[in-house]
Amino acid sequence: MTRPFRFAVNMLSGGTSAEWREKCRRAEALGYDVILVPDHLGMPAPFPSLVAAAEATERPRVGTFVLNAGFWNPTLLAREVASTDQLTGGRLELGLGTGYVRAEHERAGLPFGSPRERVDHLERTVTELTRLLADPEHCPAAAQSPRVPLLLGGNGNRVLRLTARHADIAGFTGTAKDAAGNLRLISPDALQERVAAYQGFAAGRAEPAELNYLVRTVAAGGDRRALARDLLADTPGLTEDEVLAHPALLTGTVKDMAEQLRGHRERYGFTYFTVVEPALEAFAPVIEELRG
Repeated sequence: MTRPFRFAVNMLSGGTSAEWREKCRRAEALGYDVILVPDHLGMPAPFPSLVAAAEATERPRVGTFVLNAGFWNPTLLAREVASTDQLTGGRLELGLGTGYVRAEHERAGLPFGSPRERVDHLERTVTELTRLLADPEHCPAAAQSPRVPLLLGGNGNRVLRLTARHADIAGFTGTAKDAAGNLRLISPDALQERVAAYQGFAAGRAEPAELNYLVRTVAAGGDRRALARDLLADTPGLTEDEVLAHPALLTGTVKDMAEQLRGHRERYGFTYFTVVEPALEAFAPVIEELRG
């Protein structure tokens, strides 16, 4: 059975208490299912922001997208997760990743480590967090049992295997680091290969995970090819046709973008799409179109 769509917005800026709460209420009114917060220095602290988001709204779930595991000790993280889940009335979704910004680790005085070391730490974090939150003696206790829904994000084989074993939601960004260490979008075909690799690792699961994808650009307009040409400068290595086909880059009219998402659900299995805060308003009519 095909999963229904879910839509989230990843909030990148905070503001005053009143401004934050109004943004969250606006996201709810526009039809978003989940209000998310990233985990970067210079952006709002995730857990207090999510508690405030839940207090300001009634329907949306709230979540991290995604926590940098390198910033967190698993025991302290379990306390934060359980407390936040209780304070949000069991509406929390926990997103975790390895972290990819060396400069942030250096500013925080934390080791960045090699890719292998970062994945090792993510695996330890997931294992220990699952153990702690499942322990009936753990205090505080989370509202959701046996744990809060877990999203793991990444594209490498080790992270995809970890995701297949543990995650309720598999998060794909469709990016890879180039020779200079910058994140670049991979091609739609390369992304499809990564999704197929994940599906192979997850073949033995009793219940399939929900597949999430991060939409980076929502470019509204009538001429999709003209919009794609405008995006080429920011998408090195992709052709115009690949820009048009890429799930990270939605272009065209509301109906065009809705049709693209239906196509991405068919091709990749993505049913849970996240947009970034600048697209909050522009993407909302697409949600309405898809829900009829």
